[in-house]
Parts: sequence; structure tokens; C-alpha cells
Amino acid sequence: MSTAFGQSTVLGYPRIGGNRELKKAVEAYWAGSIDADELATTAAGLRVEVWRALRDAGLDAIPSNTFSYYDHVLDTAVAVGAVPQRFAHLGLSELNTYFAMARGVDAEPALELTKWFDTNYHYLVPEIDDDTVFAANPVKALREYREAREVGIETRPVLVGPATFLLLAKPSVPGRDPIDRLPDLIDVYADILRALAADGVQWVQLDEPAYVTDRTAAEIDALREAYNRLCAVQQRPKIFVATYFATLDDALPALLNTPVEAIGLDLVAGPGNLQRLAGAGQLRGKTIVAGLVDGRNVWRTDLRAAISAGAAVTGLADHVAVSTSCSLLHVPVDLSAETALDPNLRQRLAFARQKVDEVVLLGRALRNGTTSLPAPLPAAPAAWYDGTVRGRLAALRAADRQRGGYPQRAAAQQARLRLPALPTTTIGSFPQTDELRKARAAYRAGRLDEAAYTERMRAEVERVIRLQERLGLDVLVHGEPERNDMVQYFGEQLSGFAATEHGWVQSYGSRCVRPPIIYGDVARKAPMTVEWSTYAQSLTDRPVKGMLTGPVTILAWSFVRSDQPLGDTADQVALALRDECRDLEAAGVRVIQVDEPALRETLPLRAADQKAYLDWAVSAFRLATCGVADDTQIHTHLCYSEFGEVITAIDALDADVTSIEASRSKMEVLDDLAATGYRRGVGPGVWDIHSPRVPSRAEVVEALRSAVAVVPAERLWVNPDCGLKTRGYAEVQASLEHLVAAAAELRRG
Repeated sequence: MSTAFGQSTVLGYPRIGGNRELKKAVEAYWAGSIDADELATTAAGLRVEVWRALRDAGLDAIPSNTFSYYDHVLDTAVAVGAVPQRFAHLGLSELNTYFAMARGVDAEPALELTKWFDTNYHYLVPEIDDDTVFAANPVKALREYREAREVGIETRPVLVGPATFLLLAKPSVPGRDPIDRLPDLIDVYADILRALAADGVQWVQLDEPAYVTDRTAAEIDALREAYNRLCAVQQRPKIFVATYFATLDDALPALLNTPVEAIGLDLVAGPGNLQRLAGAGQLRGKTIVAGLVDGRNVWRTDLRAAISAGAAVTGLADHVAVSTSCSLLHVPVDLSAETALDPNLRQRLAFARQKVDEVVLLGRALRNGTTSLPAPLPAAPAAWYDGTVRGRLAALRAADRQRGGYPQRAAAQQARLRLPALPTTTIGSFPQTDELRKARAAYRAGRLDEAAYTERMRAEVERVIRLQERLGLDVLVHGEPERNDMVQYFGEQLSGFAATEHGWVQSYGSRCVRPPIIYGDVARKAPMTVEWSTYAQSLTDRPVKGMLTGPVTILAWSFVRSDQPLGDTADQVALALRDECRDLEAAGVRVIQVDEPALRETLPLRAADQKAYLDWAVSAFRLATCGVADDTQIHTHLCYSEFGEVITAIDALDADVTSIEASRSKMEVLDDLAATGYRRGVGPGVWDIHSPRVPSRAEVVEALRSAVAVVPAERLWVNPDCGLKTRGYAEVQASLEHLVAAAAELRRG
């Protein structure tokens, strides 16, 4: 059996299936309509389908163990025995313990959920402390390796690397640092390597993306020590350390000084890796896996530029393989399913399956020469550019991004809204029932006319308004029954965007989204939300929030154009939203929420690059929201990120009220708010909506008491962590009853 790495590979592949088969099977298992054996059969079929597709495409180095029922970081936690005792003691099966960690159960809340570096993928944060007893559990990696071998395919098992695993973890006891447990964890990884080698595994991939972020000298020393120890293991597979999302910087020479056989470098998001590599001078005996094909966006690769970078690496290393820049987890599965896209756009795109072809083509070209590379595409059509939009941007003034001072705004808003202390609200969406999805699908397919569709959506809006009134919420929402997704919905109504039919991407667990594609200049064609918001407001005397998605989040959750700076595209989107805010205000909407859950997610991974990003991100939000009067209350919402890292920027957004995910992270954002002297309204989430468990009234009261200790009651809002579209009405009603009752209890106190 050959032990050479190969010429072409990918770092991972979508695991949901071309038609979201995994999502449907997992949710069926949760609902009790299939059993564990049926779920396992579906999963095994999806894995074999992927391996065969990669082999048939011509890849000669294929990964395994990239499949997951929920999250690959959680899979690694199970593989190293890092299952917190609070879950191990539940007495559940291994599979149900796994899902309890991911989703929570009545007895225990789930692990914290946060963003995977600067992507929209969410991972589950491991809980590590001094009492965590690590133990090797290579069963999943071995099972998938054997499955592939049974169909004649040799694969490379993949795990999150030990240093990154601990750097992403949090202590269950404050004050501890999980990275201190690295020596213990290395022993467990050594046991896993031995078990894999005993089964015939030739290569293993250990992902260490944490080292493309700013790291201390001690953390880099820990990386070096970890791989020196792992490489000293007798009877092990060869080790491929994969990095991605940015430049490796000082960690690169540390890795090169270890005996690891292969190192992966992202040359798309981290072009500085090439310069670093050129200055390293320590490449003898190493394979460099060059990430030349973008694993995060959907545009076709400039093959001639990519092969030039690959040739530069070839001149430095003994062996070079071509790869994607990162896992293809972040892009849709197959462009061939998109038959309705404009051909002029379609020819410029590549989804996961097409990116594999690009990797194979580049690998062969690197070995045999570039004569077979296709010609570059022609320039983009002139119709993709909008002179009116560009003129509006050129005419903007500083005053267009400013409002009156917060104290005068707060007084004007209270005089208009007359809200109680600790006002209660929700984040926006209400449950998306099967009936709603079927109605939207029938409308898109032409089986339901516009009048009948509008009637059904209005009936749902009224149902949501009446429910909120009965529950006693203070600021209501219309529930968003007409929206498929908080970004796709707007993309379908803005010029410069294209929507896919089957371009699903995993966001977390069984949650999948269809990011739109921004290909040209962005403008609003017509009002997008005014009709639904004004109808909802007509049903009640209580204020109803207008609901918009902010410019940064629309960019972050779309596939963006690459021919102009992101800040320019953000301002184009912001102008469209500014027009929408003004129309909502003119229609009598008194509260407008402009969500920016991706503000932290899009933050560059290196501190030196962050100020420039935050400047344009904050500026775009203010452009979108500063066109309304002082007595119109502007809300924003942020979720599932480390907000302490952008707390100053959150303040600079100058929203009147900011709601923030806080329940899984145990309200830690409150300390950040206190430290920065935040002085506007804030709603730290008191209900984790990504778990099926219903929080008790006592839990909500406890959370609110901790919040009131930091935020005065007159500025504190009471709300869930996020929108309610993934929940059912029974749990929503029970949870909101507890939320409203808890707020009333604190008001009395």
C-alpha cells in the first residue's frame, strides 16, 4: 500500500446530502418516527455516496470521519472522552447522550453553541476542567475508515487537532484554562493514532485552525510540543496538520520544526502563507498541501492564478498536493442541480462537486503542465452595475450616519411607547409550521394564487399577534410567516442577488440555509416588509416591531462578490435598508429591529485587520438606521459569538436596544457590558431557543436577577436568545408564559 500523500485532496465535504437527507433523518429520529438503526443506515449510505463521488472525480487522497450527526467538534469531544459528567450521569444511550450535549434535555441545558471562527457554521463548545477524564474512543473514526475500505476506497481519518480542541474549549469552573490539560490530551491522541495504525490507516488529518488567529508564544510552544510528542509515537499513521481561514504566521516555523509529514496552508484567505513559506527554509521531507481552491465562496477558481501560486510552492517543498482552502462544508453540494440560474451567472460558479473537479485539474496541471487549463471567463456584464446606486453612495455625508443623542432619543421613545420596566418581547420569528412551508412552496410553484397566499399568511400573523397579546408581551412581532430565511428573503427582493433552488449549507445540527449569491450592485426594487408590518400593527394597540436583517449579516450569510471591497457592498445593502426603515416609519411603525447576528462572526481573525472591518461594519449599520426620527426605536440583535471581542463596536452601532444571546454562555456578556460602561437598552437572552427544553420560571427569574445586578431595570429588556422559527408552538407558549411571569415577578420586587 502506498504511503505517499497524493496529488489532490479536499479537507472535508458537505455531509447533509444533496437533498438534505441527513437533516430529514436526524429530525425524524428526534421525533421518534425512525429508530437508531434506520438513522445509521441513512448516514452510512450518505458517506459511501460521498467517498465514491470523490474517487470517481479523480481525487487521490480522500478524507473520512468528516461526517457528523451534529457537529465535528462534538464528535472530537466524544472521541477523546470529554463528555461532561452532567450528561454522562443521565443514563442515556451513547447516541442520545450525544444529542443531549447538542440540544439539551429537561434535566440539563446543552453545551454552549458559537461560531466556527469567521464562518456561519456553529460548533458546540467543549467543557473541560481539572476533573475531565480523557479517554480514547476511536470507534467512529475506525468505523468510517472501514466502511470506505469495504467499498475499495482508502481514506484519511480527520479529527480536530488537540491544541485547537482545547483552545476552543471553555472551563466548567471559571478561572481554569483548558490548554493546561494538553499533556493529558496528547496521551489520548497517541492512543487514537495507535488504534488507527493497527487497522491499517496510513495518514491522519489533525485540524489546527486556531493557530491562524493571534496566539501567544506559550500557545505556539504548546503546539510544537504536542506534535513532537505525537510524532514520537511508535506505530502511528503519518500526520497531516491542516490549517485554514488565514495566514499561519509564527506557528508555521513551529510546525515545520516538528517531524509532522504534511502541513496544509490556506493560500486563498491566507496569501501571506506563501511568503511565510518562502522564508521558512525548513521544508526538506515535508509535503505542503496547498489550499488553492476557495472552500467558502461559490465563484469559479482563477485557475491560472492558482497554478502560479501552486508552482511557487512546488519550488520550495519536496512534495506539493493541491487542496481546497478549507472544508467544503461551507458551500452547497452540486451546481448541476441549479437549472434555473441565469446562464451568465451559472458559468461563473462552482459548488462543492465542481470545486473537487478544480482541485483535480490543478493537481494534474501542477504535475504535467498548464496547457490543459481552460481560458479565463469574459468580463462581467455591464447590467450588473448600477450607476444610480453608485451615485447615491458618492453623495453620502457624515450626517447620514448619525442620529440625536441617546438620552433625548430614549425620552422621546418612552413618551411615545409608554413601556413598563423590564419590557418583554421576542426576537422576531415564530414557529414555521409544515402548513406555512407548504403554502409558501405552493405559492412559488403557482399552485396557490397571490390572494389565497396573502390570506393564509395574514391568518398566521393574526394568530401570532393574538397569542402574544394573551401571553402579555409588551412589544410584539408579526412572526415572519412569509419568510423562508432572514437573509434569503431579502436577497430575493433586492437587485444584484440570485437565489438557488437547492444550494443548502449546514449552519448547525440539522439547520440548513440557502445563502443567496451577490453578483452585482444592490438596490431595493420596492418596499419589502411594509405590508406585513402595517397589517400586524393594525391588529393591536401594542407596538409591533418592523423586522429587517442588517447589512453585515446579509453579506456574511450570502456568497459575496469578490470584485469590490466588502465595505462598498455593505453600504449598497445599507442604502436599501435605509429606504425600508423610512417607509416603515412613515407607515406608523414605532419600533424597527435591524438584526446583526453576524457582526462578530465576520471579524477578521487577526487583530491587526479588525479595526478596518469594524469601521465599515458599524458605518454600514448606522447608514441603514440613522434615517429615522429620534422617537422611532431602533433595536438590533446579536447571537452565538464571543461578544466581548466586539463590545466596543456593539456600543458604536448606537442602537437604542440590543438583544444578545446569553443563556448558554451563562450571561457572561453582562460583564463585558459593565466593563465598557454600556448605557443603552439591552436584552440578554433568558431562554435558549436552540434546545427543545422549556426553561422554568425560576430559571428565568434567576437569569434576570443576575442581569439586573449589572443593567438597571429601566434599560433591561426580557427576551429569548433568538427567533422561534425552529421551535413548536407548545414549547413556545410555555416558555413565553414563564418569561412574562418572571418579568412580572421582578417588577413587583
